[in-house]
Amino acid sequence: MAIARFPSIVIDCPDANALANFYAALLDWKVEPSDGWINVQSDYGQCLSFQPVENYSPPQWPGQQVPQQMHLDVVVDDLDAGEAAVLKLGATKHEHQPGTSFRVFLDPAGHPFCLCLN
Repeated sequence: MAIARFPSIVIDCPDANALANFYAALLDWKVEPSDGWINVQSDYGQCLSFQPVENYSPPQWPGQQVPQQMHLDVVVDDLDAGEAAVLKLGATKHEHQPGTSFRVFLDPAGHPFCLCLN
């Protein structure tokens, strides 16, 4: 018997509201403020949480001086259309692109994430 239905991934950042709004727009999920952080939740229960951290230092990928520790893969049908959409939302395309079936971006707080072909 499972003791939980969906895990929530908590992401440290300098501005929880800004990063929650970025991912809410990217995933078409709802922003739900909570005590001390902000949740972004799907209609079917999956959740990302954003926690403000003082003196936040973004990961430096692909280097390991400040390791990424985790990243999100977001599946898209069209990499070009997905890229245009995330850039409009405030993401930055990373200069290091190690593959052809996915693209690496940085969210507004500097976390790497990938758009991957469906």
